[in-house]
Amino acid sequence: MCTGYLAQEVENELGDGRKWDVTIEYSRESQAMGTAGAVKLAEPLLSDGSDFLVMNGDSFIEVNFQELIQFHREKNGIASLAVVRMKNTQRYGTVQMTTEGHVSGFKEKSDGDPTEFINAGIYVFNRRILDYIPDGTISLERDIFPSVLDQGIYALEQHGVFIDIGTPEDYARAQKLYGQLYEAAYRKQPADDSA
Repeated sequence: MCTGYLAQEVENELGDGRKWDVTIEYSRESQAMGTAGAVKLAEPLLSDGSDFLVMNGDSFIEVNFQELIQFHREKNGIASLAVVRMKNTQRYGTVQMTTEGHVSGFKEKSDGDPTEFINAGIYVFNRRILDYIPDGTISLERDIFPSVLDQGIYALEQHGVFIDIGTPEDYARAQKLYGQLYEAAYRKQPADDSA
């Protein structure tokens, strides 16, 4: 897990992951390094596998991980992005892509066309992408993705809830949604009497 701002609080809260039967290791930024810089800093912690998953920590999206990973493997590109269709994309840049999901470019802040897709902040990367990320402060979205389009970037639309907690309104909405999802996940299902 890449940590930066309030890293100690995050690490204290989550610990080593034992509580959830997972292992958590931390890559802590001493200063903000951007989304690509954080991934590069974490490189020593990545397994030797050919692909790895990266998720932004400031958004919530319902995503089908198995489908996204399978899509990435079928396309055999350097990166696959989860994207969502947004009616108001003025807060976000958009992803330009073909109907088959091949990304042809990125556009900063658009006019809000309801047919446009935005990057949802969940990626499956081929390990080769690390060769294109220099050390230091750098952005995946602005610096790396446009420079590796010829290596094959693909996007798969997701149809679930998407919340970017970058505004107070969306942060409040995420808090309410989190409670509902938590309750649903831990609610005991009634026994099936038909068996």
